[in-house]
Amino acid sequence: MTLTRDVMTADARCIGENDALTIAAEMMREFDVGALPICGEDGRLKGMLTDRDIVVKAVAEGQDPDTTNAGRLATGKPITVSADDDVEAAVEVMRRHQVRRVPVIADHRLVGIISQADIARHLEAETTGETVERISR
Repeated sequence: MTLTRDVMTADARCIGENDALTIAAEMMREFDVGALPICGEDGRLKGMLTDRDIVVKAVAEGQDPDTTNAGRLATGKPITVSADDDVEAAVEVMRRHQVRRVPVIADHRLVGIISQADIARHLEAETTGETVERISR
């Protein structure tokens, strides 16, 4: 059995819930990513922030990215998987929720992210193809 922790990208960086969207955009550029987990003051995951969220939900709505904090765009309960889940469970979560990346949690703390790219690198081509197809519907 392959665990999620075996294929995830470890050491995911968080944007603080009180950090401005410009800081999030700078982090995305620095780390060459299109999404960041949003973590609260307590270190717990509050949601995910994408580059599209910044543009569509903030900038296009007239919000100032220098004064709008990341936590403002965190809506709903974050979708997560456990580091000790079988990777197939993570794949199913991605398929069911049609998301390309899912935060990985251990002891209520963020320990990584599992992405569509991680699936492609570590699982069989058939699994990857089915996952991409279901996510993209």
